[in-house]
Amino acid sequence: MNGRLPLAAVFCALRLTFLVAAARAHDRSLSYSAWEIDGSHARVTVRIAALDLSRLPLMADEEEERERALATYLTQHVQLFAGDTACQVAKPPRPLGATPGRAVYEWELTCPSAEHLAIHSDLLLDEAPSHLHFARVRQGTSKPLERVLSDGERTWQLADAASPRASAVQGTSLFGYVMLGIEHIITGYDHLAFLLALLLMQTSLVEVAKVVTGFTVAHSITLGLATLGYVQPDASAVEALIGLSIALVAIENVWLSAGRNRIVPWLVSAALACLALAAVRGHGRIPGVTLAGLALFSICYFGLLERVPRPAPLRWTIAFIFGLVHGFGFAAVLLEADLSTTRLAQALFGFNVGVEMGQLAAVLLIWPLLHLVARQGRERLRGAIIEYGSAAVCALGLFWFVSRAYGS
Repeated sequence: MNGRLPLAAVFCALRLTFLVAAARAHDRSLSYSAWEIDGSHARVTVRIAALDLSRLPLMADEEEERERALATYLTQHVQLFAGDTACQVAKPPRPLGATPGRAVYEWELTCPSAEHLAIHSDLLLDEAPSHLHFARVRQGTSKPLERVLSDGERTWQLADAASPRASAVQGTSLFGYVMLGIEHIITGYDHLAFLLALLLMQTSLVEVAKVVTGFTVAHSITLGLATLGYVQPDASAVEALIGLSIALVAIENVWLSAGRNRIVPWLVSAALACLALAAVRGHGRIPGVTLAGLALFSICYFGLLERVPRPAPLRWTIAFIFGLVHGFGFAAVLLEADLSTTRLAQALFGFNVGVEMGQLAAVLLIWPLLHLVARQGRERLRGAIIEYGSAAVCALGLFWFVSRAYGS
């Protein structure tokens, strides 16, 4: 068994090389627009991740040329229609101040009529078919509404401002947010990778239930706290920590299956301590105190695992602790949508239900296969699945951590 550890480490490094391209395609592709419509005049502000913009084939070498090409792209792919006629750009897009990793543009439009208005977005759908666009609209003095546009629903037909329907709910429904939560977890490869890393070592349904419950309760807590505005951690740090959590659980899997070598916990803690020192010196997006805390937690947690005959009953704690981090990642989707108070409760409930449904579907798909292998007594096959599966997950986690914490 001890020979597995070096093999898994080598395989992890190899997989890291080969999975870079696939991992780059992971990060959820989301964009947001805020519309202020007054009669036949409209102002729109679009927010989009710089990473998503890098996917666009903007053929320009100079910065000024790229800005013009991007402005043209945005006005052609985020549009307002009056009937069948596209509203004309009255003031061209101009960049606004944005947080690191984000781009914000604003422009104004004039429509031939104030009736039969519709928002259409096919932004980034050619480059990322799963891209989601959150459109938030305020028409005159009516309450703001929002809708999620996707490849399957690119157009949002707005009610006329003078119509009684203008005040009716025509934004995304509760069911729509449930479906959004399902899609978010199913296309959220980092969350699925974390679930896989947790499930690989479980041998009974009770253990699976404890791990999944711990993860569910934890991310529900932070999803609610963040979405309601009580806690607002840095989004880039959260995304980097999600990647790190995946790598740490995968390393724990390999360590447990390889006989609990005493060197590994010290190596992990020392690496985290070094990263903490680098963070204090201004490197990376994760605060030094957070990394130092992880280093201390790792040495204590691994030390505890060394002293218990069966580590599985303790794994719900790691699922709970890292589930708190993943909950902040889930919340980022709703936070950027800037929902009104009246719409927030429905969106939060529906989205969380969807996340749980998607998570349950993933567990029901993955764990029975792992359990079938264990029941048939194929210990060598199960050991290989744990070792190579964890190594691949570790590679993905490390890549996501490095690219999100230290990438441009």
